[in-house]
Amino acid sequence: MRVEIWSDIACPWCYVGKARFERALRDFPHRDRVEVVHRSFELDPGRAKGDVEPVITMLTRKYGMSEEQARAGEDRLGAQAAAEGLEYRTRGRDHGSTFDMHRLLHLAKERGRQEALLDLLYRANFAEERSVFGDDERLVELAVAAGLDADEARAVLADPAAYADEVRADEREAAGLGARGVPFFVLDRAYGVSGAQPVEVFAQALARAWGERSPLEPVPGGDADVCGPDGCAVPGH
Repeated sequence: MRVEIWSDIACPWCYVGKARFERALRDFPHRDRVEVVHRSFELDPGRAKGDVEPVITMLTRKYGMSEEQARAGEDRLGAQAAAEGLEYRTRGRDHGSTFDMHRLLHLAKERGRQEALLDLLYRANFAEERSVFGDDERLVELAVAAGLDADEARAVLADPAAYADEVRADEREAAGLGARGVPFFVLDRAYGVSGAQPVEVFAQALARAWGERSPLEPVPGGDADVCGPDGCAVPGH
C-alpha cells in the first residue's frame, strides 16, 4: 500500500501531523508493506527566495491578529508539538520560500534519502536557532547530513529549473485531488485524510485502505488543523 503525504516545511501542522501518522503506522500490522511518499505543497508559492520575515510578523499580517495573540498561538502550537515529543521554538523563527527545499527533497527521493532530509528540514525549521531560509549553504549542510552529495545539492540550488517541474506537478496533483491545505494524506488513492488528525483517525484510515480499492473518499474525523495559502490554523484562536 502506498501513502502519499502532501506537506510544506513551513507548516507546523505538517510537522505535528507527520509525527501522529508515524505513531499510527508503527502499530499498523502491515506497516512493512506500506510505502510512504512525500509530495510538495508550497503554502506561499509566490514568495521570492530572499523574502524572509519573522513568523510572528507573518502571523499578524495573514490573520490580522495582534502580536500578543500571535505569540499565544505559537505557544499553543508548541504545546501540541511537545505532546508528540517534538521540539518547537515558539520565538525567533523565520518564514520564507520553501521552493528550494522541495526541489532538494525531489533529489533526495531519487537518492533514497527523502525521509531523512524531510525530518532534518522540519527539525531545522521548528527546533533549531539557525534559519533555513535564504541560506543555500544551510540547506547544503542539511542535505549532506541526510546523506546527499554536497556538490550535487549545490548544483540543484544553483539551477532554479532543477526539479521545478516535479514540484509543480505535485502541487497540480494536490489541487486535482481536492487538497485545500496541508498536511494531506492519500492512502492507496482510495482514502484521503486532511489535517493533523488524531492518531486514532490515521489508524482507522490505514485499516480501511488496506486491501480496498475505491474512488478517493474522505475519512471521517472532524475538522483538523491544516495550513493553507492564507495561513495556518492557530490552536484556540
